[in-house]
Amino acid sequence: MWGTPGRIHLYCGDGKGKTTAAMGLALRMAGRDREVVVAQFLKGSDSGERLALAQVPGVRLLEVPEKVKFSFRLTPEEREAERVRNIRLLAQAREAAAAPACGLLVLDEVCAAVNTGLLPLEDVLDCLDVLSCEVVLTGRDPAPELRDRADYLTEMRKVRHPFDRGVRARTGVER
Repeated sequence: MWGTPGRIHLYCGDGKGKTTAAMGLALRMAGRDREVVVAQFLKGSDSGERLALAQVPGVRLLEVPEKVKFSFRLTPEEREAERVRNIRLLAQAREAAAAPACGLLVLDEVCAAVNTGLLPLEDVLDCLDVLSCEVVLTGRDPAPELRDRADYLTEMRKVRHPFDRGVRARTGVER
């Protein structure tokens, strides 16, 4: 049952639910007693999904800063520090997911990290080339190379969102 090679899942688009879908798959995998590794790019530690998944046996949340600035607000020095941090985070995720017990690696907002220049696309592709577990990629506007690699490609499309009317992200719903 677990001997089959892993597949690549890509949850993308401008709609809500990409991270939620990835974390749902993480729960499903953990429920089947397979280890899960979660690496979140461009996100801080204060999110509902992290708080919940931290309580689930078999789920390993890789460390992220408490708060993260939007990429367009970073100074050149902060951009470089964030780029280095993201490269290290991906390397840590790759190493953890290479363990035979790992069933799933979640690379949350990896598309945005690549798009903003804060993570080299080649590093992500190299990671995908060597892993045999399931891998979930999330984010808007994935690079064509990531779309081409995906075995599952799901696009979340925004039809309506309260943010468009000026409603800020709400705890427990958007964060």
